[in-house]
Amino acid sequence: MNIINNLEEIKKPHSYRKVAIATCFGTFLEWYDFLTFATLAVVFGPLFFPSNDPTAGLLASLATFGVGMVVRPIGAALFGSMGDRIGRKPVFMITITLMGIATVSVGFLPTYEQAGIWAPILLVSLRLLQGLSAGGEIGGSAVYLTEHAGDTNRGFKTSFLQLMGPLGILVSTMQIALLQHWLTMDEFQAWGWRVPFWVSLALLLVAFQARRALEETPVFTELSKHQKAESQLANNFKDPEIRKKMFLLFFCISSSGAILFFCVQVYTAIFLKTAVNLPPQFVDQLSVYTALALFPLIVFSGWLSDKIGRKPVIISGLLLGALFIQPAFMMLENFGAQMIQTGNQSLIFKITLVLGVLSIALAFVVGPQTAFLAELFPARNRNSAATLPHNLAAGWIGGMLPFIVTMINQRWNSNMAGLWYPTAFLGLSALIGAVYLPETFKINLDK
Repeated sequence: MNIINNLEEIKKPHSYRKVAIATCFGTFLEWYDFLTFATLAVVFGPLFFPSNDPTAGLLASLATFGVGMVVRPIGAALFGSMGDRIGRKPVFMITITLMGIATVSVGFLPTYEQAGIWAPILLVSLRLLQGLSAGGEIGGSAVYLTEHAGDTNRGFKTSFLQLMGPLGILVSTMQIALLQHWLTMDEFQAWGWRVPFWVSLALLLVAFQARRALEETPVFTELSKHQKAESQLANNFKDPEIRKKMFLLFFCISSSGAILFFCVQVYTAIFLKTAVNLPPQFVDQLSVYTALALFPLIVFSGWLSDKIGRKPVIISGLLLGALFIQPAFMMLENFGAQMIQTGNQSLIFKITLVLGVLSIALAFVVGPQTAFLAELFPARNRNSAATLPHNLAAGWIGGMLPFIVTMINQRWNSNMAGLWYPTAFLGLSALIGAVYLPETFKINLDK
């Protein structure tokens, strides 16, 4: 079956389409909320962390973004355990509500000039609440969607969930770019930055209504008939096989996918704005092009993993990322500097091409990721065993990446020194994954 036939299958009027749309929209809202903060990191610096040193303000803003990522494992442990005990659907309703409330509240926060030290304290508190919510949503949604997907073409069907991260970046970036176009700089700094957070209220209401209509997964429903539903979090660490798979998921899949995601979708924009000094509006346009390129690449990667297996696709992405990150950012710096000096518009194509190759590496890792996340573990342990290492990786490895890279760069007075961190991580992940990662694409999810 080719990609076109797979698309026709998804279009059929059965329950999976409803499940996929509701799940993806809720996950989109989580990413939109979470990544709007990252997109506005440069704006938040002077508003909430005023300093005579612009770099110090940027680092404080990035650290606040990272705080939300660091607490994600706590949310994963809490909500992942609940998902094994009370079901996948109730957890979805809780996480989407928490994220929506926290994000809308950011739009009403006073700045440092208005409230002093309470402004950054409140901002960090809401970031913590966002992180807890995302810990239950991201990872748990992969399990939920995969358990509804059946045994055929799971990689293709579930790859659409991975589009929600780029879509969240795309929508938040375009919205901010339009606001900056329509408003003066003073208006945007005064109140325009709040608008994307206010929009979250409308998105929350739509997502909440869509999720109310969802049903529990057939796998969990069948499991609860034959076994007592209980938390499996402690049991996961007692079982050596599950413990090993949790480590492989953490290191080779989730950490590496998060590193590539934040390199491609988050840090490139920060790098081009602050290190290369390209105009913010131009960088936002590049972010839109990169996000659009990811859509077909991710779906193709999920489809390919149904044909040749999850492992070869993922390992290919890890190797490409390890080999290309350093030269990619060197080329971005070089092309950007030339463009500023000469105004040569043909360099835009070269910059876009570099971002495109980075996007291929990301797509190969995250395209099969949704299915792989659920296929790796037995049904009774799946929610807690998948969500904890996935969010631990995204929070502690991926979420802190912009801060760590920026800090290393500052320490060594170089725009490139910090990029050896993701390069080394991806290279080691590819080596370990090639040896130890199991193949899962033909596994029965009911077991």
